[in-house]
Amino acid sequence: MSPHPGGGPATRAIHAGQEPDPATGAVVPPIYLTSTFRQDGVGTLRAGYEYSRSGNPTRDALQVALASLEGGDRGFAFASGLAAEDTLARALLRPGSHVVLPSDAYGGTWRLFARALAPWGVDHSVAPMDDPDAVAAAVRPGRTALIWVETPTNPLLTIADIRALSDVAHAADALLVVDNTFASPALQQPLALGADAVVHSTTKYIGGHSDVVGGAVVTAHGALLPHGAVGPDGSRSLADAVAFGQNASGAVAGPFDAWLTLRGLRTLGVRMRQHGINAEAVARHLARHPSVTQVLFPGLPGHPGHDVARRQMSGWSGMVSFRVGDARRAREVAGRTRLFTLAESLGGVESLIEVPAAMTHASVAGSELAVPDDLIRLSVGLEDIDDLLEDLSVALDAVPTYPSDRSEDQP
Repeated sequence: MSPHPGGGPATRAIHAGQEPDPATGAVVPPIYLTSTFRQDGVGTLRAGYEYSRSGNPTRDALQVALASLEGGDRGFAFASGLAAEDTLARALLRPGSHVVLPSDAYGGTWRLFARALAPWGVDHSVAPMDDPDAVAAAVRPGRTALIWVETPTNPLLTIADIRALSDVAHAADALLVVDNTFASPALQQPLALGADAVVHSTTKYIGGHSDVVGGAVVTAHGALLPHGAVGPDGSRSLADAVAFGQNASGAVAGPFDAWLTLRGLRTLGVRMRQHGINAEAVARHLARHPSVTQVLFPGLPGHPGHDVARRQMSGWSGMVSFRVGDARRAREVAGRTRLFTLAESLGGVESLIEVPAAMTHASVAGSELAVPDDLIRLSVGLEDIDDLLEDLSVALDAVPTYPSDRSEDQP
């Protein structure tokens, strides 16, 4: 399978790792629904396959395509986004390692580091990733092995300067990992900006249809483990350490999940363009509504990260967050929409609405990562925009309003 067939991202999303099947000429890669493979002799593997945890042709096709789209060395597909995060973290961290996390991060990421990895001896600090000086101040020389970045963040849509943070990380002999889930490789290329690895919940925009759970890691060319660490196979390569961990822990993407994710990847570019168009229209509509106190969307000129986002992204994703001034009102608005389905997750063709403080980010309640209880997060889908705007207006107008506290930078 050719990892780099050439051409732009849309071409590579359709063709990288996905040549027609040599046996039949099928233009869509087959689903290899098998747990094991016949060997041509004892220890003589046909095409390198022996057992589907260690390698499967359908998963390999997805991994090649992901690496190509992110401009990376190797891609790895997992059973979930958190399985991808956990395998990557265990590949590059050791007991005594220190991690800098965003002050605005996905609750599951915080839970992984604060509750699952902390007893293993991994310490963490929190810093605002839109302030490189604050991140540098949070680094502990000789111990910080990882700076973890989301941009845009979940759910406050803060923008981090990837290139500036890569300089901070590398000055400390640490690695910079970027969660690229909200932007997707269609809109942002963190490895080209200095990141050492990218992670995804492929459940979201890459899968794109809310019908499969998955995760991915893509490593940069030449990325090495921090502070001279050596992986379990004796190599300093980050990719080798992740590959070992993927096989050793076994939280791999199954062949049918990999096939569904690969199907979604093929239309990623066109979907992301329309998600961004719809989301910008929604953000501007909300900014004009009298009961909305704040709109968080990097595409609005008043967003504090707007200029950085324009520089490192080629467009906006479908994520919009907004505040309505009161937790009760947030729950009522979220419960009154008709087209926006009250549900967790994001990135599918259908529009979703949720209250992060009570749903996706309930795990960070009471911590330094707690989110405002009046915040509503939207995953703006691909429905007709007039229908989406009407749906939000009806829901907002039906809920009692309070005096507006609109910020001056709203358009």
